[in-house]
Amino acid sequence: MTAMSTESIKRPLPAAHATGRGPAPDPAARKGLSRRNRPLWMLIPGGVLMAIVIIVPMVLGVWMSLLDLDQYSLRKWLSAPFIGIENYIEAITQSGLLRSVWLSLSYSLIAMVITVPLGVAAAVATQNSFRGRAVIRSIFLVPYVLPTFVVATVWRTMFQPGSVVDNALHGVGIEAGLWLNGPNTYWALVFVQIWASWPFIYLLALAGLQSVDHEVHEAAALDGALWWKKLRYVVFPYLKGPLSLAFLIGMLHHINNFTLPFVLFGIPAPHDIEVLPILTYVTSFQSFRFGLSAAMAVVSLVLIAIPLFIYLRAVRLDDGESGGRK
Repeated sequence: MTAMSTESIKRPLPAAHATGRGPAPDPAARKGLSRRNRPLWMLIPGGVLMAIVIIVPMVLGVWMSLLDLDQYSLRKWLSAPFIGIENYIEAITQSGLLRSVWLSLSYSLIAMVITVPLGVAAAVATQNSFRGRAVIRSIFLVPYVLPTFVVATVWRTMFQPGSVVDNALHGVGIEAGLWLNGPNTYWALVFVQIWASWPFIYLLALAGLQSVDHEVHEAAALDGALWWKKLRYVVFPYLKGPLSLAFLIGMLHHINNFTLPFVLFGIPAPHDIEVLPILTYVTSFQSFRFGLSAAMAVVSLVLIAIPLFIYLRAVRLDDGESGGRK
């Protein structure tokens, strides 16, 4: 044997080979692993709070919708008679659930179709700097910063017979009739919802306009583009994402809006504005059909989850396509 081979034979084996237990753990690797998992540990408090506030009540609501829970069996609560999907069948076939869903969807869609152009127009009008722009922007935000309870109370007063709205319409030769209990209640709800929610569209549209590069504006001006073509080909493409998000959030908010019709019209509400949250409230706290109202709440949850899933799916596909192009 050579001297080198003799030294290699005499050299002691590593501890892993001597014990036959595999390689020893690297302290640096353990440290890196803990650092990598540290954000997950920091999410635990928020996850526990979300489970207590959202997931647990949701599971209880689904279970209640499968029970014959009313004022007689309320003492038993979760031990009330199990009836399966009978509450859902009754809600769809015998109650006014389908009509309430239609009212909620229709008035929300009408409100959003009108508020989106209003918000975009206000954002375009206040984008460029001019004297008094800060004051105008502040005034535009007044309906949005007011609590819904205050908005509904003010408009309830203004819609009273012989009040501000009737006098204003009478001044232009229009006899409107009753607003809070009559054939005009649906349009009164739509009008107040538009007035209260268009500044939200304005904010998101204004945020989208801030992302438009000034060089793009300068290039369009040098090319002699007219204001309409500039809006269509330069400004509107930047507003596609913010307006899509605003449309979705606005629709979901209008469908779930309980405070506005409750305060504006009171209980019992007129039949023309018995939207889904109002019907669920009346079924639960006036008819004391808690199981049936829980089934209505679950239907409302599914109704909200469908457009949300579609939007999230569309955003995911857009991200995948942009990633592929990159």
